[in-house]
Amino acid sequence: MTTAPIASAPTSAADLPVVRLLPKANARAIRHGFPWVYANEMVIDRRTKGLAPGSLAILEDSARQVMGIVAVNPLSKIFCRMLDQNSEAVIDQSWFAAHIARALQLREQLYDAPFYRLIHAEADGLPGVIIDRFGDTAVVQPNAAWADVHIDALVAALVAVTGIKNVLKNASGRTRTLEGLDDVSSVLHGQAPDGPLPVPMNGAIYMADLTGGQKTGIFYDQRPNHAFAANLSKGKRVLDVFAHVGGFGLAALANGASSVLAVDGSAPALELAQQGADAMNVADRFATRQGDAFDVLTALRAEGAEFDVVICDPPAFAPGKPALEAGLRAYERLARLAAPLVAENGILGLCSCSHAADLTQFRTSSIRGIGRAGRRAAMLHTGFAGPDHPQLPQLAETGYLKSLFFRL
Repeated sequence: MTTAPIASAPTSAADLPVVRLLPKANARAIRHGFPWVYANEMVIDRRTKGLAPGSLAILEDSARQVMGIVAVNPLSKIFCRMLDQNSEAVIDQSWFAAHIARALQLREQLYDAPFYRLIHAEADGLPGVIIDRFGDTAVVQPNAAWADVHIDALVAALVAVTGIKNVLKNASGRTRTLEGLDDVSSVLHGQAPDGPLPVPMNGAIYMADLTGGQKTGIFYDQRPNHAFAANLSKGKRVLDVFAHVGGFGLAALANGASSVLAVDGSAPALELAQQGADAMNVADRFATRQGDAFDVLTALRAEGAEFDVVICDPPAFAPGKPALEAGLRAYERLARLAAPLVAENGILGLCSCSHAADLTQFRTSSIRGIGRAGRRAAMLHTGFAGPDHPQLPQLAETGYLKSLFFRL
């Protein structure tokens, strides 16, 4: 067991270095809430290059007007992240506590149990910081250098505001690599759970592996889309592709689906899904199939399989702009392979968590794939991330999740 972390010492604005925008930079967008400043918008000299990743600084525009306090990382394309437009703010435990308390108040309005995303980065005022809550345990993803530097103050504030007993750090993921950060996960406060934790959601029970699973252990963002699909699944045969720990499938079983086949490439994830089905006493209606999703879809068609509801929730096929065209082709192929498995008048759900592919592009690829499969579709519903994943209107990347539901 670890001891409670000691908060970082307050940083006085008078002690902070100054960094400055180039004249070509869009200072108005930053004043209106855009949270990032890219390296090509900054005056970069030997002094600014020498700032340690995660340093705090005062940002000025090209006319030397103060814009606020920023976190600086010379190793990242995102050179500055706006922390506070009040240049007199002190980035200490009290500052973190105010942000966490505001976020907690919203989540307690939304949910009757402490299982949700508590902090969703820029939209909750903590750029690059993700915190998912699992009852008395929280998993923190400090995906920006400044959050690593101030992790003690962040954790101390988190414990003080929420009263949680355990805080874990998840250091995996592409974003930390882009920030030049390590991939070492650890226990920051309390202790790690002995095994997977049960997470109640939409009437189902999901088993979340907080130390060995993907990301923080479960994907809260799909909660409303799980619910929508579950409402269409009562008495139906359901195929859940890229099922992870059983997201769509277990919700469907909780709402009376006659059967669910969960497909995923990860044996540990499917084992957790099976444990969830066991905990719900629905194992007799639940089956799993491990393998590459595209290969399994092809095999199921060859076997003459048919389902009333088919949901495909893949990982990001287009995690960035360089992968966009290949990603859109993958979404089209997925729709083309999934559509033939849907019974007449059945439901096909297709999801994308690629922020590089906007809704129009993803919808176009999906419809093209359905058409290439020889099916006709009516679109029933477009879903997004739940309200514990608020979007920052100025930052398109925060609207990454799209879910499309068709009747074929």
